Amino acid sequence: MTTLEQSIYDLIVQTSTNLPSDVRRSMVKAHNSELQGTKAGIALDTITKNIDMACSDVGPICQDTGMPTFEVKTPVGFDQIILEEIILLMVAKATKDGKLRTNSVDPIDGSNTGNNIGPGTPVIHFHQHRNDYIDIRLILKGGGCENKNIQYSLPSELEHLGKAGRDIDGIRKCIMHAVWQAQGQGCSAGFIGVGIGGDRTSGYALAKEQLFRNVDDENPDPVLRDLENYIMNNADKLKIGTMGFGGLVTLLGCKIGKYNRLPASFFVSVAYNCWAYRRLGIKINAETGSIINWLYRDADEPKQMYHEPQGEETSQVRVHSLTPPISEEQVRAIKAGDVVELNGIIYTGRDAMHHYMLEHDAPYDLHGAVIYHCGPVINQDAAGKWKITAAGPTTSIREEPYQGTILKKTGARVVMGKGGMGPKTLQACQEHGAIYLNAIGGAAQYYARCIKDVIDGHCLQFGTPEAMWQLEVEGFRAICTMDSHGTSLHKDVLVDSGKELEQFAAKVF
Repeated sequence: MTTLEQSIYDLIVQTSTNLPSDVRRSMVKAHNSELQGTKAGIALDTITKNIDMACSDVGPICQDTGMPTFEVKTPVGFDQIILEEIILLMVAKATKDGKLRTNSVDPIDGSNTGNNIGPGTPVIHFHQHRNDYIDIRLILKGGGCENKNIQYSLPSELEHLGKAGRDIDGIRKCIMHAVWQAQGQGCSAGFIGVGIGGDRTSGYALAKEQLFRNVDDENPDPVLRDLENYIMNNADKLKIGTMGFGGLVTLLGCKIGKYNRLPASFFVSVAYNCWAYRRLGIKINAETGSIINWLYRDADEPKQMYHEPQGEETSQVRVHSLTPPISEEQVRAIKAGDVVELNGIIYTGRDAMHHYMLEHDAPYDLHGAVIYHCGPVINQDAAGKWKITAAGPTTSIREEPYQGTILKKTGARVVMGKGGMGPKTLQACQEHGAIYLNAIGGAAQYYARCIKDVIDGHCLQFGTPEAMWQLEVEGFRAICTMDSHGTSLHKDVLVDSGKELEQFAAKVF
């Protein structure tokens, strides 16, 4: 590779595998603030281990490496066409090397390009500046948190908060509502970027632009600075907690920007980002292509920032060990809030597979089995052996239209993913004797180490993330959040946090 190619490749790899310093500091603070041994505490223990594993193994922090979005500033006269070609080449190489997941999918036929290159993929925004260096910043924002982005058109009537008017207090209500509606599906504790004004397109772009700010910076606009501080001082009072399990830490950062708007339109756009806040940047010598310095990174990064928790990490919960095939009796003994450790064979299956299994037999006998909502980063070695390098859970709620039918049809006993599922799945768990396990979102390296072998794969025509993989796992832990007796922790936290949200209905600004 040329020096410029190597510099861009290094940016992609480091963004995927090594969280920036400001985000690490936020995670340390969150870890130290949460109660150990609780469900949220266990989740944060897993997350912090995963961050260091990803850094040491140079593996993706989260298996969903998102839509690569580049913000590029070049000196006046620099050939941006050549730079774009190099970025595309390096995205494809990083994908081939297992640092990015194959995420570019045709919206009509569902075909996967296999290299993250396609119409609109990756996103590259070019700008000129009057400096003599190239400034490239990259954010990898996964689909789970991208799906929790939200845009409000004021005035609006908001659940638990009432009317949000066209003023700063209405904006405040929208932001608090945005944090609440994300729940655990956005892999809380998270970060938000907010765009006030603009049109529908520019408002969302402005919101995502705020995510390129430093977590600990200070807004130069005093009104927006006060609003950011208000949100940070109050969001944790919703008690949504890590992964939506309930807890003391819900939001890790809030950054707000504003654009002028049309008189007829008043938009508040919120870009939600999970705890796996993968955003880095580099300044490049425009003549040599070499990296001048890294952005968002302390001089002595990377380094290990976490230590094993003291004491028994599951002191407040029961632990069940299950080896498939799992019986109904075993499932009925598990209650929401218990920890389950899986050993043996499990199967991945997400959007395409669930749709497929409605009309076809499952590729494997799933009676008593575990279906894991996961789209792994998986590659073949020179001998043709499949190897998973990242394997965290995907957001489960997308499978809600299918899951109850699939449980009845296949006889599966365990569904596992993140963020919880809805009333149809909960009812199916009661009727058929099944449970839902919430694995820790984003903990792709932690769970990849629990996978001892890839035994087989089916339906690869859907692309490797959407295929069904037969995996042998050991010590694979997750928390039961929906049991076979009608209890859903996700429903409980949603209701309880909604009641907490009501305290913010009164006018403040």
